[in-house]
Amino acid sequence: VQLQASGGGSVQAGGSLRLSCEASGTIFSYNTMGWYRQNPGRPRELIATVSHVGEINLADSVKGRFTISRDNAKNVIDLQMDNLKPEDSGVYYCNLEMRVSSASTVTSNFWGQGTLVTVSS
Repeated sequence: VQLQASGGGSVQAGGSLRLSCEASGTIFSYNTMGWYRQNPGRPRELIATVSHVGEINLADSVKGRFTISRDNAKNVIDLQMDNLKPEDSGVYYCNLEMRVSSASTVTSNFWGQGTLVTVSS
């Protein structure tokens, strides 16, 4: 499995950016894709995830500003980031977690390359 992320960049506070991530390879139907953010010296934190059935989980800090969507046919997720704040800055990583069936407790986890988001005040 490979995850190819795109998007990111630099923007002023209040601006918008869009991140995309495409998964390729053998992908099981039961999966969740999402975005995590990491800054130096800090653990990677969940920003937004969306499951194969459309269940969405958003970090409290981005609710009302970020929207995550997915195209199951293309194995693509998008993260629309609006009203960006300087604290949204960091390296954003695409993630795919999958399992072979709904009953399986064994998961496989994959990460894409990071993409840098910089929000200036």
